[in-house]
Amino acid sequence: MTAVKTRPNIIGSFLAWAWLAVVLLPIYFILVSSLRPQAVYYTENPLSIPSEPTLGAYQRVLENDFLRYFANSVIVTLATVAILLAVSLMGSYVIVRSSSPAARRIFTIFLLGLAIPMQATIIPVYYLIVQLGLYDTLWALILPSVAFAIPITVLILVNFIRDVPKELFESMRVDGAGDWMILWRLVLPLTKPALMTVGIYDALTVWNGFLFPLVLTQSADMRVIPLSLWSFQGEFSTDIPAVLAAVVLSILPLLAAYIVGRRQLVAGLTAGFGK
Repeated sequence: MTAVKTRPNIIGSFLAWAWLAVVLLPIYFILVSSLRPQAVYYTENPLSIPSEPTLGAYQRVLENDFLRYFANSVIVTLATVAILLAVSLMGSYVIVRSSSPAARRIFTIFLLGLAIPMQATIIPVYYLIVQLGLYDTLWALILPSVAFAIPITVLILVNFIRDVPKELFESMRVDGAGDWMILWRLVLPLTKPALMTVGIYDALTVWNGFLFPLVLTQSADMRVIPLSLWSFQGEFSTDIPAVLAAVVLSILPLLAAYIVGRRQLVAGLTAGFGK
């Protein structure tokens, strides 16, 4: 057999490298600018390596209660994702395995939730949170975030659980396993890629959320990362390195989560393409 010769795709390669430059250039600018002294920020080339790199901008940010805002964001994100995955996994299992018409109606209601924008419900959500006595607490951010993320999470998990062979469920039923045992021993291990995918997606959405923290919290003690970046931008209106240092610190947890779960994330995103 003769080897098939392929012509190099020069245009495609050029466009790929150009797109990579477009993506990496802002990241490079943020990193080098956060290490640049404020005194020479406007005099040096913005894309050059700092002549005297310093961590002074990071120190100024950390000295202005950034760790408190960081901790609030971590608590809100972890609590939201944990509650969301637990509730969505159980609900998705019932929707897939139940033959009751009520399960199909519930799934339809979840799908309708995808059509409701968050901004359209902010006034009733605010009223509900105030009536529950949760205003200006972290629970005021956790509960609405869980509610608005359930539809897309359930949709993804339902499609994933449907791909699990029915024979596996039936064999466990024959062995006497109940729903909780099947959910724990069968569904949970097989849906780890999907759980990792929706977990990272939901964590990113909650971490970057701005509307709920702006409307449902008031005190500085309940402030989260997006609001803190807003306040730092006002506080350091002429200290650009400090603002960019706060941006760098705010993305580190999500970057770490992606590095840890990148294999499961890719598996969850590509599930079903080979079927």
